[in-house]
Amino acid sequence: MKRVVLIVPLVALLAALVWWSTRHNPGPDTPAIANASRVAAPPAELVARGEYLARAGNCMACHSARGGTPWAGGRAIDTTFGTFYTSNLTPDPDTGLGRWTATDFWRALHEGRSRDGRLLYPAFPYTSYTHVTREDSDALWAYLQTLPATQQASRPHVLRFPYDSQTALAVWRALYFKPAVFQADASQSAAWNRGAYLVQGLGHCSACHAPRNALGASEDADKLAGGLMAGQNWYAPSLGSPHEAGVQGWERDDVIALLRDGITHDASVAGPMAEVVYGSTQYLSASDLDAMATYLQALPAAPSAPATGRAITLDDAQRARAARLYADHCANCHGEQGEGSGPIYPALDGNRAVTLDPPANPLRIVLGGGFAPATQGNPRPFGMPPFAASLSDEDIALVVSHIRGSWSNAASPVSVIDVQRYRGNLR
Repeated sequence: MKRVVLIVPLVALLAALVWWSTRHNPGPDTPAIANASRVAAPPAELVARGEYLARAGNCMACHSARGGTPWAGGRAIDTTFGTFYTSNLTPDPDTGLGRWTATDFWRALHEGRSRDGRLLYPAFPYTSYTHVTREDSDALWAYLQTLPATQQASRPHVLRFPYDSQTALAVWRALYFKPAVFQADASQSAAWNRGAYLVQGLGHCSACHAPRNALGASEDADKLAGGLMAGQNWYAPSLGSPHEAGVQGWERDDVIALLRDGITHDASVAGPMAEVVYGSTQYLSASDLDAMATYLQALPAAPSAPATGRAITLDDAQRARAARLYADHCANCHGEQGEGSGPIYPALDGNRAVTLDPPANPLRIVLGGGFAPATQGNPRPFGMPPFAASLSDEDIALVVSHIRGSWSNAASPVSVIDVQRYRGNLR
């Protein structure tokens, strides 16, 4: 009887949350009202501004399926809760945003609500976009309205129970989300504030570079302390830690070059970050790149992470085999002593990317290859071939262990289980 008494108030609370969520949105506009806002073509300057902001947010990357029509959605986003599919952002009236208004679009960014009042899942990172100004939202909207209309219905998400319910989403939002606006810090420079706005808002860097709890909510998003990208098997390193991807001690020009070109003399980007540079940051203005660099270099330096205590050791035979594998497959480009060859083939000795813990990134690069983005500053990037099909799991574990523990590197070895854990679909 006590169990029934406890459950009934809980159900009532959840129902009240959903009722409150529905009551506190005005619902969809009529087609006549929605269409009225698009009678006059938006000013060219506003459209150009919106196109630039769409680049800054890398919006097209997520809202375009591989091989599909740009902006028509359909890209799968795998998570621990299931698979999300991105929506159609073209102005098609039946399957896209054709019946939406600028206010509907602003509500989606700022409040995480669809035009009909339905709560949106935070796979669409409105937890960051809530900081975007109304002016920038309207510019984005103006640009999206100029895209060719594409009729392509959005695929339904495939989520496990109870994550597939609006009730569960309402509870999540009550716990972890509150609409906000960007507040400039008067004690900081204009460049710092612009960088904070881009990084925290439209750039949604915390979507990858912040750890998440068991329910998928970002923890201390502004610290950008790093996190495993569940479903993708990549690790977004901490932007505060000098031992991971912190740039506090870098020359400003090198930080800008990495964001703009994807490569510097001593570093390059790969994996998901290569997609960001390719589709987004290489197109930013010099002043915005400088602002982002200013903000990232001002992040408080995080203390060194404690050792994980991996109890993995290599015997003499394994070490000898690992050295042979490196000599046969890696030394020709990266050097016998891991010294590399300038920006073409990065040094492995002292390379923070290969000593990360968890070791997801070095394993993913050996398995799937390493490819810097093609940019104006690096138009013909050199790439590293994948070894997923040519080396066994044991061989990959040995050669990565060799790289992580040789020369000045002192990271722990990896195991066959690690290879299998991060291999994913790389076969």
